[in-house]
Amino acid sequence: MTAVRTGVRAADIADETAVAIEVGGEPVCLARSGGRLYAIRDVCSHADVALSEGDVEDGTIECWLHGSRFDLASGRPTGLPATRAVPVYAVTTEGEARDSQVFVDLSPATTPATISQESR
Repeated sequence: MTAVRTGVRAADIADETAVAIEVGGEPVCLARSGGRLYAIRDVCSHADVALSEGDVEDGTIECWLHGSRFDLASGRPTGLPATRAVPVYAVTTEGEARDSQVFVDLSPATTPATISQESR
């Protein structure tokens, strides 16, 4: 799959926030943290709820239901109870800075290894 235009302008995603979109039938969470845009599958690997409804902070997103945190760059869980990573996707923008459009490429989605028992 190639990058798909999301219909979202980069300027519409404030820092430390997230929005839910759908790309090719997949739920995707677009988030901005530290001025950088990220795309991560919009489903918590622990509770099957939308990550886009959680808090974004310091390059992570927190699942609102049980408090699991996921690294936005890698998809790896950084806090329990989640132990499985969430796929992350390539994000690009095109156009003038103020009106730049966000594109997401779902393939290949990257899913790092799960948290080992020792790292908990």
